[in-house]
Amino acid sequence: MEWQVPKKASTVILVRPNDGGKFEILMTQRPLWMDFLGGFYVFPGGILEQEDWSPEMLERCHGLTPAEAQGILGHGMEPELSLGHWIAAIRELFEEAGVLLGVTESGAAPDMKDEELKQKLSGGRRDLVQGTVSLHELLRAQELYCDASRLIYLTHRITPEGNPMRFDTRFYLAALPQHQTAMAQSEEVAHSVWVTPDSALAGARKEEMPVIRPTRIILESLADFDSWEALTKAYPVK
Repeated sequence: MEWQVPKKASTVILVRPNDGGKFEILMTQRPLWMDFLGGFYVFPGGILEQEDWSPEMLERCHGLTPAEAQGILGHGMEPELSLGHWIAAIRELFEEAGVLLGVTESGAAPDMKDEELKQKLSGGRRDLVQGTVSLHELLRAQELYCDASRLIYLTHRITPEGNPMRFDTRFYLAALPQHQTAMAQSEEVAHSVWVTPDSALAGARKEEMPVIRPTRIILESLADFDSWEALTKAYPVK
């Protein structure tokens, strides 16, 4: 598949504190069989789908309005599509890593220690990937909502002209929710790894963790923060 017009996409840099007072980020390796970036390490993310800004999906979003999303991304994009970027980021993170940035109707975190809920979400994730259920249907069944307030907007990058596949990507930062664990692998992930930005950059230099330029730039930016405290002071993830 080739295209010249950039496809709108969203990417999530998921972070968590480590025992040394620093922090780690979640990186996933794309399977070698994939034509695009097979074997490369990336952050969870993907292309926006029409469903991401449908009226039904927007109704299942908490913590950010379409107008507020438009104000953050700029008025060159309609409000509904703007909020769709946040929803796409949440959906892709759930599909690829099994981590759900969600809340109940009251705004409380779901009880992820509830084994029945975990099993239902696990099965729902598989159905979502297979296309037999939509995210808004999955959330409605569990009386949950996307929690857009957990995502902090970082930056915007567009693949340069001349590339056969181009992306217009919004990058977000989010903290790993309590009592959730990223999957070791999934349908589009060969394996996932928690790593410090410095370690990821070292792996990239040794070609042990190949990354593309936008990923490297994000890693270099995060490596400037020498602690979890410093990171969360600049980006108050919750």
